[in-house]
Amino acid sequence: MKFSQARQGRVFVLRLEDGEIVHEVIEQFAREQAVKAAALLILGGADDGSRLVVGPREGRALPIEPMEHLLQGTHEVTGTGTLFPDAQGAPLLHMHMACGRQGKSVTGCVRQGVKVWHIMEVIVFELLDTTARRTPQPPMGWPFLEP
Repeated sequence: MKFSQARQGRVFVLRLEDGEIVHEVIEQFAREQAVKAAALLILGGADDGSRLVVGPREGRALPIEPMEHLLQGTHEVTGTGTLFPDAQGAPLLHMHMACGRQGKSVTGCVRQGVKVWHIMEVIVFELLDTTARRTPQPPMGWPFLEP
């Protein structure tokens, strides 16, 4: 385990609008508000055609081949995530969301494009005084958190 310490800064309450793409609008908000690091909670509705990454196809096989799930119909959602800068200093959201409809649910990462159905509510808890960032991790293919 690796760790670092941070302190809480500002707290933002966001309402995402119909048709917005979750990770795109949250990362844009972070750039505009100079939020370098944050913890997030989200709930609301995901629209038909939203895409989630639902795991690697072959466990520990390399290279990792992500599996994608396409939502069919609107879904109720709840999720949590973190936001830290990438190697270039740009905010990079890592968020997982549980999406449910008619007694069935699927959970995955929003990075492939989850589209807001009417609204989503987001609470952003800014983290200050942290050097944590996401750094490239070959051969994994995506950046890992370095606290």
